[in-house]
Amino acid sequence: MAAAGGSATIVEYFGGEDGYRCGYCKNETGNLSHGMWAHSMTVQDYQDLIDRGWRRSGKYVYKPIMNQTCCPQYTIRCQALHFQTSKSHKKVLKKMLKFLSKGDASKVASEEEPMDSHIEDVVACDLAYKGDSHVSQSELTPLSMDHTERVENEDQHTGEKKEEGNVQKVESDSLQLHADKETPVPGEPSHSAKVVHAPPKPGKGADLSKPLCRKAKDIRKERKLQKLLQNQTCTVEGSQLQAADQVFLLQNSKSKTNQPKTIEDFVFVSLPDDAQHKLEVRVVRSSPPSSQFKATFQESYQVYKRYQMVIHKDPPDKPTINQFTRFLCDSPLEAENVPNGPECGYGSFHQQYWLDGKIIAVGVIDILPYCVSSVYLYYDPDYSFLSLGVYSALREITFTRQLHEKAPDICFYYMGFYIHSCPKMRYKGQYRPSDLLCPETYVWTPIEQCLPLLEHSKYCRFNQDGKAVDEGRIKELGRVRVLHKRTVMPYSVYKKRRKGPSDEASVQQYASLVGQTCSERMLLFRS
Repeated sequence: MAAAGGSATIVEYFGGEDGYRCGYCKNETGNLSHGMWAHSMTVQDYQDLIDRGWRRSGKYVYKPIMNQTCCPQYTIRCQALHFQTSKSHKKVLKKMLKFLSKGDASKVASEEEPMDSHIEDVVACDLAYKGDSHVSQSELTPLSMDHTERVENEDQHTGEKKEEGNVQKVESDSLQLHADKETPVPGEPSHSAKVVHAPPKPGKGADLSKPLCRKAKDIRKERKLQKLLQNQTCTVEGSQLQAADQVFLLQNSKSKTNQPKTIEDFVFVSLPDDAQHKLEVRVVRSSPPSSQFKATFQESYQVYKRYQMVIHKDPPDKPTINQFTRFLCDSPLEAENVPNGPECGYGSFHQQYWLDGKIIAVGVIDILPYCVSSVYLYYDPDYSFLSLGVYSALREITFTRQLHEKAPDICFYYMGFYIHSCPKMRYKGQYRPSDLLCPETYVWTPIEQCLPLLEHSKYCRFNQDGKAVDEGRIKELGRVRVLHKRTVMPYSVYKKRRKGPSDEASVQQYASLVGQTCSERMLLFRS
């Protein structure tokens, strides 16, 4: 998948920073991470980075130093297609439906919903201010292809072996949208497995020439679906999703009778004609900002400001428009639209929850080639009684399943980091089935296998194969792509041109963290 306009990922690597205050255990210098500033980034590169333990806060992309940081943060993803709604999840969804239908909901401070405790988000907010770049835009604009080709030829004429693809146009035509179909995913059925049903013997079994019998209950349900979303609509950039698509998703969610209810059965329920409230979920592109995003910016910001002041006790002068923009609106991700992708495209979005014509919550999300990645949530504190943290997570899982209908590779819902050493952050493990990322081999492991290990040690290698290594590790440092004086070149060429002390140790560290594939595709800025 090529990035729109042929843009490439351009990053400035800052290396491992000095320890800073941990938002989880409050250690003043215990939080350690590597970081880089992303001037631009393709969605495929970011997908590959989060699959190696990275995460973004605004345009700052960071990776915890897992075996040193005070509270190890493990990337967690939920297998959205196989999501199992728990009892507590159903309770939250039913509470919302009751509120929409009848208008009554207890506003008494109920049990604190774990998803409403966004400690991690406070940490991410502070990170958005670390390592800001002061490089001018002109320095980040590569020269013409002719110039880059001359650099490539220079490398050839020195007698060195030419490295394939070492100097290319600044584009990402090598990006692949489709996952390797031969690689099994934990919890996913094998694509090669086929189920063969033998036809019944003559005179036995159902008459295949006649339609299947249908229960009256199913017929009534189908009629009821025609009224679906009259009071609950989902809008993507101003165009309402086809009700038929929602109905199709619902019908396929229960292929067999007497199956447990799916999340769609709780979310997409026809409300009575006299429903007290109307909830609408709109997905608007935040970067680059769409007209819908611009039109609702001020209202959205006011919700954020109140949320930070009431929920996180921020002083009034802290949640400024500048902070809001840098943290939750600015994104390095390039907007991409491809024929077999989601209708809204890939990139960064705000999922706005409109209740009776006003915004009450906003979920900040990234739509990537294989997942929906949750970035942040803020909401109007007056509606805390609706457990909007949990509700929005369930809606984002539902949204992931909807996107899968159009873009089959989108199968997962990434929830950021799971921090077992911080009890308040363990709630993410309740969204099952889920996997945690091994911090050494970068393979996904079912969370059930990880929890016993984490009980004994806060830092764990989840891959139990002692011989397994990081398959994406850096193998050839000379192939790392560099942007120097507006020219794209392999590190092997840059190294010869560089004046002053060697930066090989820093480049080696960067390449080992992003992996060979990303290091050959992304552009590492060198001044």
